[in-house]
Amino acid sequence: MQMTDRQGNAAAAGRFTFPGTAIAVNRMGYGAMQLAGPGVFGPALDPEEARAVLRQALALGVDHIDTSDFYGPHVTNALIREALFPYPDHLTLVTKIGAWRDEQGGWNHDHSADFLRRSVEDNLTRLGLSQMAIVNLRMFTPQDDMVAPMQAMRQMRDEGLIGHIGLSTVDSTQLAIARDIAPIVCVQNHYNLVQRTDDAMIDALAADGIAYVPYFPLGGFTPLQVDSLNVVAARLGESAQSVALAWLLQRSPNILVIPGTSSRSHLASNIAAAGLSLDEAALTALNALG
Repeated sequence: MQMTDRQGNAAAAGRFTFPGTAIAVNRMGYGAMQLAGPGVFGPALDPEEARAVLRQALALGVDHIDTSDFYGPHVTNALIREALFPYPDHLTLVTKIGAWRDEQGGWNHDHSADFLRRSVEDNLTRLGLSQMAIVNLRMFTPQDDMVAPMQAMRQMRDEGLIGHIGLSTVDSTQLAIARDIAPIVCVQNHYNLVQRTDDAMIDALAADGIAYVPYFPLGGFTPLQVDSLNVVAARLGESAQSVALAWLLQRSPNILVIPGTSSRSHLASNIAAAGLSLDEAALTALNALG
């Protein structure tokens, strides 16, 4: 079936206000990770196209961009500043800290207070900001201690370097520990049509008005390849990627999606999913994948 040629705007997905804040964003956002080189390491393959993607994202209604200074490292933050500074008042930039890249592109974690502070300061410097609206503390395993790094995050929030605190790659126990130390406005974990470990967490967060931001919403480095998804997409005349994003938006009102791409045409396709409403037959088929 012919794929629908549908123009879209991120606002079609509706809006979400982070709890205890004045920050409201469209539920369809953009993740900047793919603007860095292969393996999220090294410079952009096409820096001018990368900057054009960022400008086009804003033109299509995106007002929530997810980034990190360890993408590249430093690549995505530099591109964001080059393309978008001075930033419009309605734009919310969210970063994450807790990791660093070695010269071979390896991912290393560090949750010490000194490292977390340097990471926030590096993000601020490269983005040209005096405060990060939201900073996600990136954990790595369920065994990672939450208390000391969360105390460091709370201290930076109290000093004004961070407006609000989020978490990334945490389980429910870590989330509970963190919330005892400081308010949490969002959780960013691995979740998509076929990765449903966090179903209960999403529902619990929704009840408390806390955002859930799935990373790898389309499968990440290994894109979703699911026969049932392809069947539903073909019946609707949509791409599988659009259907997968639309399913996330309909899964729960607290889900914010941040699909990433380094291509303007792919960006437009992703944003168009904000206005795609899945019928009951499609939802039934896709829900069964979990």
